[in-house]
Amino acid sequence: MNMNPVVHFEMPAKDKSRMRNFYETAFGWQTEQLGKEMGEYVLVTTTESDEKTGLPRRPGAINGGFYESTDPLLQHPSVVIAVDDIKEAMKRVEEAGGKVLGGQVLGKPDDIPGVGIYVSFIDTEGNRVSMLEPAPMQSKSEE
Repeated sequence: MNMNPVVHFEMPAKDKSRMRNFYETAFGWQTEQLGKEMGEYVLVTTTESDEKTGLPRRPGAINGGFYESTDPLLQHPSVVIAVDDIKEAMKRVEEAGGKVLGGQVLGKPDDIPGVGIYVSFIDTEGNRVSMLEPAPMQSKSEE
């Protein structure tokens, strides 16, 4: 089996404006508030990214996001793991003893336009983690 890398982090926020200000001031991160169509998610840039791919230029560095803190299961920072096939990965999580939570619908992944297919799960130790089958990359010249 191939190793699947951590590609993103997520943290809950009770007050997204306050949280954005904190991380921008304390660490120089850049944030972007998305609209209702993207669940009011806040994109977080912690490192310079390639203009064509949007991926971090520095090996090992990742970017992330802040989401509204509403559910006790989602009250913890988590990481997002890239996978080649989300349905196969969901099956492996269940077989290994984890529980797939799903996206908006329990047990079903969400399709995030331009990003990929996303689903959260609980591991055997009670940690909330997520998986992402990235959308196929296309260069700006192909758009």
